Amino acid sequence: QVQLLESGGGLVQAGGSLRLSCAASGRFSRYTMGWFRQAPGKEREFVAAFSWSNGRSDYADSVKGRFTISRDNAKSTMWLQMNSLKPEDTALYYCTATRSTWAQVPNEYEYWGQGTQVTVSS
Repeated sequence: QVQLLESGGGLVQAGGSLRLSCAASGRFSRYTMGWFRQAPGKEREFVAAFSWSNGRSDYADSVKGRFTISRDNAKSTMWLQMNSLKPEDTALYYCTATRSTWAQVPNEYEYWGQGTQVTVSS
């Protein structure tokens, strides 16, 4: 069993930055790790992912150039650095993990955290 816990969310003004963290109860060196977000009344949306197999990472078009995903397998920790935040980034952000070598769809991920709230004001 892999348990995930997100932290680092908060309230920030547009243009500001936040760094989200995800801590795992077990080692995730062979898990693809990802971040999704969900705003009220909206579907869960892919944000970023980092493959375990080849180091591939990718981002949603809406966050490219602004967000950076990183991981430290030895520490079982993942981060999402969010810069130049916009009001439309406001959402509950979820850390997630899968044994798949690559995944970008919510139902491809096996393990989920409970989310951390990010709110960006105008």
